Amino acid sequence: MKSKLFLLPVLASFFLFSCVSSKKFQVLTDKYASLNEQLINSQKETKACRDEKAEADRQRAIADAQRDAQLQSYREQMEMLKKNNNVALKQLEDLSVISSSQAESIKKSIENIGSKDAYIQNIQQAAARKDSLNMALVMNLKGAIGDLNDQDVNIKVDKGVVFVDISDKVLFKTGSFDLSDRAKSILGKVALVLKNQPDIEFMVEGHTDNVNMKGDKDLMDNWDLSVKRATTIVRMFQKQYGLNPANMVAAGRAEFRPIADNSTEAGRAANRRTRIVILPQLDQFFKLLEKK
Repeated sequence: MKSKLFLLPVLASFFLFSCVSSKKFQVLTDKYASLNEQLINSQKETKACRDEKAEADRQRAIADAQRDAQLQSYREQMEMLKKNNNVALKQLEDLSVISSSQAESIKKSIENIGSKDAYIQNIQQAAARKDSLNMALVMNLKGAIGDLNDQDVNIKVDKGVVFVDISDKVLFKTGSFDLSDRAKSILGKVALVLKNQPDIEFMVEGHTDNVNMKGDKDLMDNWDLSVKRATTIVRMFQKQYGLNPANMVAAGRAEFRPIADNSTEAGRAANRRTRIVILPQLDQFFKLLEKK
């Protein structure tokens, strides 16, 4: 009887210990699952960043190869001109059919070929620098805006110009030029990137589908709607984010620059968009063309 009484607290302690250990094990299991999920998400984000960087590196390598090939072609043409001019000059000197001053002039022309080769290299370097700046700007914009559906926000470089296309379904209600809360968040991120590049000039274009405006006293037609949407955005950039108004252009395209077929609902939805065009800084190239 005494031995049974002695075993009773021992068994009770054993079951209590087992219960507490199970709870601790469950807590640790849940914590492990949470940490594992965070790790998987981090790995996905890291892979996405690596993929974007690899694509950027690939495009830069293609552009560099094209520039190098073009530059090599220019150099080969220059060498050919030098050889032809040297041969012609020698023949003319041997025949004594030109004066010494004329021969000297031809020599100077040949020497100028070298300076023109350097001039071409300067232009190539300026173009390469511009391409690098554009790629950096695109990466900054993508990083600021985050992982949004490409159908809603599309950032690209085309012929040296950066375009940011934003679907109107995330900016405005149908037939309206009042910005939504989500639009203010997205455009605010774009504005901060542009503000860090104070010399950049850009144009905000409003685009619509081909459905005519009806029954709105504030809007006469799609021209009016597209322009007012553009001015709403540049006004926000100026007043809320302090962007220089002298660097902004507001424009309306109405329905006359479609990117899809307006006969379908999907096509009309694609055409209702706002485009921000980062304008190329041509003054840098004009300076290269000035005579020294």
